[in-house]
Amino acid sequence: MSLLTHLLACLFGMGSWVSINGLWVELPLVVPQIPEGWYLPSYLSVLIQMANVGPLFVTLMHRFRPGALNEAAAIYAIIGLGTAASFLLAFFWRETAEVAGAPRSVALLVLTFFLATVDCTSSVTFLPFMMRLKAQYLTTYYIGEGLSGLLPALVALIQGAGVVRCVNSTRSLDHTLNSSVTLDLRAEYQPANFSVEVFFFFLSAMMLVCLVAFLSLNHHPSVARERPSGRPADGGKQRSARDGKRAEQKPMMDPYRPASQRPRSSFGTGSYSWTQVFYIFVILAWANALTNVVLPSVQSYSCLPYGNSAYHLSATMAAVANPLACFIAMFFPIRSLVLMGALTLLGSAAGAYIMSMAALSPCPLLVHHTSGAVVMVLAWVLFVLALSYVKVIIGLILRDEGHGALVWCGAVVQLGSLLGAVTMFPVVSVYSFFSSGDPCNTTCQ
Repeated sequence: MSLLTHLLACLFGMGSWVSINGLWVELPLVVPQIPEGWYLPSYLSVLIQMANVGPLFVTLMHRFRPGALNEAAAIYAIIGLGTAASFLLAFFWRETAEVAGAPRSVALLVLTFFLATVDCTSSVTFLPFMMRLKAQYLTTYYIGEGLSGLLPALVALIQGAGVVRCVNSTRSLDHTLNSSVTLDLRAEYQPANFSVEVFFFFLSAMMLVCLVAFLSLNHHPSVARERPSGRPADGGKQRSARDGKRAEQKPMMDPYRPASQRPRSSFGTGSYSWTQVFYIFVILAWANALTNVVLPSVQSYSCLPYGNSAYHLSATMAAVANPLACFIAMFFPIRSLVLMGALTLLGSAAGAYIMSMAALSPCPLLVHHTSGAVVMVLAWVLFVLALSYVKVIIGLILRDEGHGALVWCGAVVQLGSLLGAVTMFPVVSVYSFFSSGDPCNTTCQ
């Protein structure tokens, strides 16, 4: 295998969600300087779901106009749009305009919508493109996708985004001469090591790296030798649709299944029955709903009661667990539906513990004990590790089924995220089911 192709596939995958992941970790520095304040995360959730119009369009094109969409041209377009939007954010994120009699961060919201459209559409374009390379490189792509969350988090950690220090402050109980004074702790955000503008320039540079990697994957001679035999290198139609059948790239040879096996369904190569296909897609939607929306929306509630160190450590270690799971899958690509179900149950159990502690916030179990923080960090690592491995294995299974299966893989990924957002938005933002304590003054009996 070509080490260069692995590197390019990894860099290509890093551009899939780096912009939105970067924007989320930068919120502690962005929010105090815009009129929307902490309502911004709710607005971002809505914008990201509205951006699903991108993957919906691509999926419908593959379904009703097979072969009509030039896949490579579409990827060039969305990466270019993501690079430009990230670059413009550095200049206009603080700009406001009068809307309905109040100042609004119009530029920030519009550019965020473009970034969300880019990242959501990558699910149904980047993955199918990887059909043009050997199956081993799909795992490397998933490692890059995991790094798209880890790298912005590490840069934000170096920047000092969201770092809080508890400082002493005095408070007078009344205004008489004999007034008593109490000593309290007050949460104070620390100044960043570098500006928000520099961070957005970093995001645009990451998207530019993704663009260069994609250009090399299309045209570098070393990469051309890593394509399966007979795989077209351009973004043209894979098969004529004149007979009304859906365009589909099938693997030339499947080493995992006997050649004499009869098709069990009309999905992909027919290796799985419709019941098994439904099972795979349900797990895929469930895993993405939990990892992309449901648990991240309550991460602060589950971790902050144990202290800022527990929060930052759990966020960082969870971001490391994602590419680690992909790296493990590179050496142990076990395509077992039973193992997939077992790991999903294990990850869901860890997620249930995290959700329970978030519901008990600001006074979860073992809140004043070091063991509570340790258990919470381990729960986050186990949750992300198990479900990330499941997502990679499903990607490998669907890759064996052909190009169209990977298009549906990306569509179900976005569908799962959408269902998770629809569920969690009213629970967190409308009904305020979860409550967070003061990181410096919360007391529990």
